[in-house]
Amino acid sequence: MSGTGPSGTALAALDGLQVKGRAPRTGYDRDEFGPAWADVDRNGCDTRNDILRRDLDAVTTRPGTRDCVIAAGTLADPYSGTTIAFVRGQGTSRAVQIDHVVALSDAWQKGARQWSAQRRAQFANDPLELLAVDGGLNQAKRDGDAATWLPPDRAARCAYVARQVAVKAKYGLWVTEAERSAIARVLARCPEEPLPSG
Repeated sequence: MSGTGPSGTALAALDGLQVKGRAPRTGYDRDEFGPAWADVDRNGCDTRNDILRRDLDAVTTRPGTRDCVIAAGTLADPYSGTTIAFVRGQGTSRAVQIDHVVALSDAWQKGARQWSAQRRAQFANDPLELLAVDGGLNQAKRDGDAATWLPPDRAARCAYVARQVAVKAKYGLWVTEAERSAIARVLARCPEEPLPSG
């Protein structure tokens, strides 16, 4: 299936991705991508809170944290189309999780294994690669690529695969033939979908 699309679209960028088989998962560990939610942009707040602040509405912060720690907010979930009330706390925080749009294990098997530790940490904390989402759907996705998992809300799929293409293009990660075909099928319904830039 051809991925040819107008310039600046995800469909056009899909053509530029290398197609190869999935490499072994051997050696993969979450720790290979650095400490979870590091403050890589040196703004004083960890990446998880940065993404919650970006993606939630009606945000409130915990007092005494220099407005870093997000205490509550409302998420318009990009995967289900539902609205989720986020409240930080034991037993409640997991309702909203931060998804690595290209799963770290998937990245490892499609090029990231050869990267430096610094590049892997940058990747794991890149805002382009991260979305606040429904916790249950994030768990269900696991390390799936577009060939094995897509958001249940069909209206969300164009933006989702476009972001995956953008991440893989930015970092030089490859796609499998099945993954490329799945992305192309989604984008065939929205050939003008722009390639996210950050």
